[in-house]
Amino acid sequence: MIQGELFAKVAFAYAEAENGRLNNSALYQRVGDPDKLKRKDPVGKDGQLHSLEARKIRWVQQTMKRLGLLQRVSPGVWGLSHQIKEQLHQATADVKMVAFSTTLGVAIWARSESVLPGLAPETVHLCITSPPYPLRYARAYGNPTEADFHEFICRSLEPVVKALVPGGSVVLNISNDIFMPGSPARSLYVERMVLALHDRLGLHLMDRIPWVNFSKPPGPTHWACAIQGGRKQLCVAYEPIFWFTNDPMKVRSDNRRVLEEHTARHLKLMASGGAGRDAQYGDGAYVLRPGSFGNETAGRIPKNVLMKGHVCPDTMEYRRFANGSGLRTHGAMFPTSIPDFFIRLLTEPGELVIDLFGGTGKSGLAAERLGRRWIVFEMIYEYLAGGSSAFKNFPGFEFAGMRPVSG
Repeated sequence: MIQGELFAKVAFAYAEAENGRLNNSALYQRVGDPDKLKRKDPVGKDGQLHSLEARKIRWVQQTMKRLGLLQRVSPGVWGLSHQIKEQLHQATADVKMVAFSTTLGVAIWARSESVLPGLAPETVHLCITSPPYPLRYARAYGNPTEADFHEFICRSLEPVVKALVPGGSVVLNISNDIFMPGSPARSLYVERMVLALHDRLGLHLMDRIPWVNFSKPPGPTHWACAIQGGRKQLCVAYEPIFWFTNDPMKVRSDNRRVLEEHTARHLKLMASGGAGRDAQYGDGAYVLRPGSFGNETAGRIPKNVLMKGHVCPDTMEYRRFANGSGLRTHGAMFPTSIPDFFIRLLTEPGELVIDLFGGTGKSGLAAERLGRRWIVFEMIYEYLAGGSSAFKNFPGFEFAGMRPVSG
């Protein structure tokens, strides 16, 4: 097994080198132990003398080549390869590497479907994720198509559903800004996804929760803002968040974990002993009696609408770190407050939260702060490397760089 520390040293040696290229001699000098490099030991049946330290470094180098991170530039010279977009490296199907970890959780550079089947007997209490949107123009990390999105989601979630505890939940944040080709009519990909998750995976829809964000950039650009689009649409101000469970009667949610502060008006009403009148509304469906709302309670139950802007202190800190480290930043992140809310609502301390499309690790960060165990999967290595800075002060933090996942 390759040591994570050495793997990280080799990766960063190439990243810091001019044009991302190094000859082998320079690589050995940067990451090897000088005394061990000088030492020669017999190797193989013929007992030829070699530096075991140099062989260990070359093994890391060859592994990085197999993962698509390195390419041979010329004899004895290797450089960073760019598989998808400049400065972004995407995990292939056989890549399963630990990027960083804490006492409570681990961030894994991998496609989730390559790791999840080996998770047993571990069970999942909540999967919260924001999958790539089916955008017309794909972002740097790639996107599924609008027509195939429901297939993509079912494939991704199938191993999760198998590992979900009875009453466990799946929460998906998806886009509301997807249109039929050449038309101002919205795509029905959302409806296809909901029906497919119910019919094929047995998930029950608990709620559609709008994430309202009035600070979103105006859009859809063509149909709402551009004259050639005819100004036919309104600007989108929300994204839908879907909450599913495998067993509605055993669902593990508890709204007492997310109670909000009472309004000043309600506090005044409780202090006065409650309502002072008799009234009926809705032809008697709702009855108000003297004393109603007079009992003191711990807080008010939240409405099923989240009013949260996309600006987030954690995002700002991540961007400062990533830019300072020369890492390309993630183009679409939700604020930590989104996973924080659902983790509190749907789990208890010590339970397991996973994110299949983890990005910079916001779900893991929220889980860590709330005392939940967590696993974050992400295909783009640079996003995890940048997100790791938010975890450095938590117990047991280790930046593994790229350590193979066992099992």
